[in-house]
Amino acid sequence: MNEGIKETFGEGDGELLRLSYSKALPMRLDRWLTSQRSEQSRARIQKFIDAGFVKVNGIPGKAKTPLRQGDEVLLWMPPPEPLPYLKPEQIDLDVLFEDEHLIVINKPAGMAVHPAPGHKTGTLVNGLLNHCTDLPGISGKLRPGIVHRLDKDTTGCIVVAKSQIALVKLQLQIQKRIASRNYLAVIHGAPNSEVGTITGAIGRHPKDRKKYAVVNDEDGRQACTHWELVERLGDFSLMRFKLDTGRTHQIRVHSAHVGHPIVGDPTYSRCRKLPINLSSQALHAVKLGLEHPITKVYMEFEAPLPNIFERLLLTLRKQNKASLH
Repeated sequence: MNEGIKETFGEGDGELLRLSYSKALPMRLDRWLTSQRSEQSRARIQKFIDAGFVKVNGIPGKAKTPLRQGDEVLLWMPPPEPLPYLKPEQIDLDVLFEDEHLIVINKPAGMAVHPAPGHKTGTLVNGLLNHCTDLPGISGKLRPGIVHRLDKDTTGCIVVAKSQIALVKLQLQIQKRIASRNYLAVIHGAPNSEVGTITGAIGRHPKDRKKYAVVNDEDGRQACTHWELVERLGDFSLMRFKLDTGRTHQIRVHSAHVGHPIVGDPTYSRCRKLPINLSSQALHAVKLGLEHPITKVYMEFEAPLPNIFERLLLTLRKQNKASLH
């Protein structure tokens, strides 16, 4: 590792992190770094380690290196690779806020955030590259400017960085829970209490690799979801969720795990009768709060419910009212 790398966020400088391990019990280097860098996969972290970009107390680390209390970890993340193969596309975007450093979008259902197998075009990234001609890359993947993600069929607020310094600072806000992400969802059934928290590591489903599940700590990444009952609607409930972590399918997996899957979820809530026809799950990122990466002013953005979500609630309220008479 180049010890002379400056701790700056200019183009081509990469990112240098100095971290201290404070846990009482030992933990593998790759697992701990993954928990500290939630936007990076464990495989990606292991590649950084294999490339010699990680040192523990000044010595190059290995994935299995056990960390002990007081150890200093130095991680250098190389600058993003160029992404010349991404194609800008003319896509109408519902912009909630925009300045020279960031843009907040109300994402519709059916739109993937970034290109992936099966979704190479028509993504939010394709539309953003047309709307914003110069977006910073992230981790050498097809995700320029992406700070956090929403599932393809989840709607609502998503923030995208328009400068490298904004990208780094917004990612840190997500990791340190300075940024807040609130969701509204309709679930099957009703919880026994008014508020609660769901915890449990999330990883690949042991039998279906296209799904995720609550798994043992060794096989997944810790996740925490806070919930609040907003309205009881007969056999359904309107819920508010707040994320401490941002794992793939987190709210959907945690909800299904406790027996209350999201209405319309094609992966975790199959073969359940629905009050109306839905093309996607009833999960909406309704509010996003963050500190502006440059001005430090705290800002909140709210995305109105999609029409189909409003229609679902109207139908459920009518059915619930009729059942009470």
